[in-house]
Amino acid sequence: MHIKEKLAEAERTGRPIFSFEFFPPKTAQGVQNLYDRMDRMHDLGPAFVDVTWGAGGRNSNLTCEMVNVAQTIYGLETCMHLTCTDMEISKIDYALQEAYNAGCTNILALRGDPPREKEKWEATEGGFRYAKDLVKYIKEKYGDHFDIGIAGYPEGCDDNQDPESLMVHLKEKFDAGGTFIVTQMFYDVDIFLDWVGKVRAAGITAPIVPGIMPIQGHAAFLRRAKWSNCHVPQRWLDELEPVKNDDEQVREIGKTLVAEMCQRILSAGIMQLHFYTMNLAQSTRMILEELGLTSTDGTPVKGALPWRQSKGLKRRLEDVRPIFWRNRNKSYIVRTKDWDEFPNGRWGDSRSPAFGELDAYGIALHGSNEQNIKLWGEPRSLRDISNTFIRFLNGKLQSLPWCESSIAPEANPIKDGLIDLNSRGFLTINSQPSVNGVKSSHPIHGWGPGNGYVYQKAYLELFVSPQRIDELITRIERDDDITYYAVTKAGDLRTNAPGDGPNAVTWGVFPGKEIAQPTIVETLSFMAWKDEAFRLGLDWARCHKAESSSRELINGIMENWFLVNIVHNDFHKTYPVFALFDGLAVDGIDEPAVVGKGIATGIQNGHLENGSKQNGLAEPTMIRANGLPTPPPIPTVS
Repeated sequence: MHIKEKLAEAERTGRPIFSFEFFPPKTAQGVQNLYDRMDRMHDLGPAFVDVTWGAGGRNSNLTCEMVNVAQTIYGLETCMHLTCTDMEISKIDYALQEAYNAGCTNILALRGDPPREKEKWEATEGGFRYAKDLVKYIKEKYGDHFDIGIAGYPEGCDDNQDPESLMVHLKEKFDAGGTFIVTQMFYDVDIFLDWVGKVRAAGITAPIVPGIMPIQGHAAFLRRAKWSNCHVPQRWLDELEPVKNDDEQVREIGKTLVAEMCQRILSAGIMQLHFYTMNLAQSTRMILEELGLTSTDGTPVKGALPWRQSKGLKRRLEDVRPIFWRNRNKSYIVRTKDWDEFPNGRWGDSRSPAFGELDAYGIALHGSNEQNIKLWGEPRSLRDISNTFIRFLNGKLQSLPWCESSIAPEANPIKDGLIDLNSRGFLTINSQPSVNGVKSSHPIHGWGPGNGYVYQKAYLELFVSPQRIDELITRIERDDDITYYAVTKAGDLRTNAPGDGPNAVTWGVFPGKEIAQPTIVETLSFMAWKDEAFRLGLDWARCHKAESSSRELINGIMENWFLVNIVHNDFHKTYPVFALFDGLAVDGIDEPAVVGKGIATGIQNGHLENGSKQNGLAEPTMIRANGLPTPPPIPTVS
């Protein structure tokens, strides 16, 4: 989507929007840290992000990669900086094509700063001298595909302090095809608003996006103000000087000062703010919270769908996905990136394109062995593993191998039931409560256009011991409202699904639109997810030493247990999925794993034990009815 359209909508509705700037880090670890930060900052709800361009195309491949990742993986509308500095046309053509292929539709066209080794800016032979020439070239070559931003300087730029000539240059860039203006940072609102008046008097009608630099530390604040030639009000200096050696206090006072400045900008009718984040999140988030432009409890901003949409070139209309990857968005994008078409309106009876291989980048377990051991410990028994899952459910862990982010507020109505299951040795990795027609504006369950209603069926996905699988399936098959899939790593599949077609587990009803069914369960995608789910468990096991009881414990679960998903198709009910497990628990949950002997959960040396075998499975053993309390009733979502 073009940025000018987002800006026009903000002006029309009077609802402010904001955006973030990032720059390419210098190290591989810095890049990964930034990607993680971009992922988290998505939940703040930016209208777009932009990615800077190094002088002469330095880090240009990384800029192009970051644009692609932001658009495709994280679903962030992205604007790519592009400069004239040391850039012959062939480099510009390459960059524009990469942006196009990534689905990017916004470019910020700049002349650029001179490289550090040069004192003055010089045009490159075969390149462009002015930003207006770059704007014109993009327009001629790509027509209206790219929305083209241009830079504005309320207080002058490094090599030009003449406001009149800068205004002439701005008008030339606008006339060449610039459609929105992003300003240099400033701290004096009066100077900015006076400049806005002059821009309009010059006949420049493009929307203006003010550049906001959060205050992260006192020395950096002064240094950046000096570098950009921007005036700092004396009151700001007076308030920050006494706490200049206390970064926390500087951020706190800076938050208030910058938020006051932003509020004046919004009150003047300019409904957009662009934050120069310096690849950091805290100060920007503090300002947004002070302005009331984002939630303070971590709840993500409501989206058009219940999962994060990709902004990739071919995926903008994608609106149906399997529920299995709801906690591993990047993996799903990577494994389906080679599809020629993506589901729009319906999943279809089957999918001919194959899911990508598991060795592609971004699919395997994240983090080093040391990091993952520190995060999830060194389990010696099934109880240790179940306690790790319970810590995740209680918000004390930020991730599990199958869940890349912390537990979502949506799980609150069923959290007690999930904790109870894990305490009995059933390891849950995905779930959703049933929802019976809540407003699409609901702060937790809502999605899609306003004035609609959303629904979802109760869903549960978990690893089940071979001790308990027969009894669980027997209970499921007594209830015609429940469908399930159960599969081992080797591919032994059991199901009562009536066919291979999709079963919608989330849907929405909106005025003037067909019923949307964005989340489904179906056979082929579950089998593809099965491979990934067991692979993640084996990756976790390999974090531990080869002869350790921790590795043997986790390996045994992955090699022998079942991955099960359960859908209760009566969305009026919330509790029956948990009732299936009444009185069931895994034996030997507290017994330590012994290298070479496995654990007392139906596994020894990779083979089933304890009880006679029936169809290759151990006969289930029931615990006494009073052995464990029945889980408390789960409250209905309303």
